[in-house]
Amino acid sequence: MKSSQRSTSAGLVDWTDIDLVVFDVDGTLYDQRCLRLAMLRRLLASTWKSRSLDTLLTLRTFRLIRERLGDEPGADFMQLQYAQTARRHNTTSERVRALVSEWLEQRPLPLLASCRYPYLDAVFAGLHDAGKKIAVFSDYPAADKVAALGLRADPIVCATDSDIAALKPDPLGLLAILSRTGIAPERALMIGDRVDRDAMAARRAGVKALIRAHKPHP
Repeated sequence: MKSSQRSTSAGLVDWTDIDLVVFDVDGTLYDQRCLRLAMLRRLLASTWKSRSLDTLLTLRTFRLIRERLGDEPGADFMQLQYAQTARRHNTTSERVRALVSEWLEQRPLPLLASCRYPYLDAVFAGLHDAGKKIAVFSDYPAADKVAALGLRADPIVCATDSDIAALKPDPLGLLAILSRTGIAPERALMIGDRVDRDAMAARRAGVKALIRAHKPHP
């Protein structure tokens, strides 16, 4: 790395002021596009085998509805994400839940390691060695993903946890992490890939944010 690159990167964060680093998962710890392309190939193979677009279209609708629910503060997304998808596809919430569990939570796990961003294990090791606590705050179930990526974090908090039940940019999950670790907001850093979700949740919790993005944001 060139010296100018080192100074720019170092200038982003004063690590002496940070005791806790909270990572998002999807799109932050691994290349989401890489994973989605790999999963799309498997979905298309399943579609061809079943001669039905039902699974593919149902999962697409689920993603769109879940994204919209994140913009509706106070929405009971835990139930609505399945119920609204089920209504659109004339099926049951239980079937939608099963498809989501299979295709969005379980089947991607064996592929995650190959999509992990380079040197991430060294980043985590360096933070651990420096005495920093590492936590995870994700909108989707994350414990199995973190394990599949070969990483360690504690606590791991998800929007789907029964005591959270709130999607980003609601900061409830981040506030729970601060409470469990006993670390003040000003001593924490949230690292994510979305300004409208991760950075906004951090801002509402009084936490600094570092956003990994392909395009600059105002």
